[in-house]
Amino acid sequence: MEYKKLYEWGRTALQNAGVDEAALDARLLLEYVCGTDRNTLLVHGDREVSETDQSKYEDFIGKRESRIPLQHITGEQEFMGLTFMVNEHVLIPRQDTETLVEEALRNLHDGMAVLDMCTGSGCILLSLLNYTNDCVGVGVDISEKALEVAGENNRRLGKNATFLQSDLFENVEGKFDMIVSNPPYIPSDVIPTLMEEVKTYEPLNALDGKEDGLYFYREIIRQAGEYLNRGGWLLFEIGCEQAKDVSKLLSDAGFKEVQTIKDLAGLDRVVFGTYLP
Repeated sequence: MEYKKLYEWGRTALQNAGVDEAALDARLLLEYVCGTDRNTLLVHGDREVSETDQSKYEDFIGKRESRIPLQHITGEQEFMGLTFMVNEHVLIPRQDTETLVEEALRNLHDGMAVLDMCTGSGCILLSLLNYTNDCVGVGVDISEKALEVAGENNRRLGKNATFLQSDLFENVEGKFDMIVSNPPYIPSDVIPTLMEEVKTYEPLNALDGKEDGLYFYREIIRQAGEYLNRGGWLLFEIGCEQAKDVSKLLSDAGFKEVQTIKDLAGLDRVVFGTYLP
């Protein structure tokens, strides 16, 4: 089948299945299968797709129709200009989280030590190490399966991060100049209302922030001072309606210079403070 016709078939199939951004997903899946880029559809739409690639594409479209996330089908996601391996054991890196990384980079100097709490795929920590010099980093997660993904991303990117299985700070040792975290922050009763791709295929322990969505912020803030050097930073990604609550938690715990940063959509996305006991 011709490239453009195969794309149109895929787009229609996803549209009929009610998939959001059907046209984009159909194109990205075809490019992934054929090793092509966006220009191929515009300039070489009449090229013939091999039977092998066509069969693989049809299989991928079927998976996407069933709401399996595109990133789980391809096994990868772009984040901060880097390509990360992802699967069902880790939260898919999102553009919103780049706001956290960018803010951390403004305060991260060469040679600093960073702790990434609830590291998942390792995308936050590995991005920080990629864009700094001589920093050292530890990524912590309770999930052994998530840490396997983070370790593979560490290997692929050629970084020297350390990944540690720990229930928050349980097995953490030493002091750090910065702690970053994108913890689970969705209230438990909200999770059933999420889109199918998220509530069914992404790990619940990376989503569920317990009753009010603030459990992990409380726990991390309560213990963070034991692991931060004086003048160190604690930075969180937050849900867009949580800035006031998380800021108060930081202030009440004695953190100074507490600030909120908005994402590209103009929504509150990052809250941070400085540890000055």
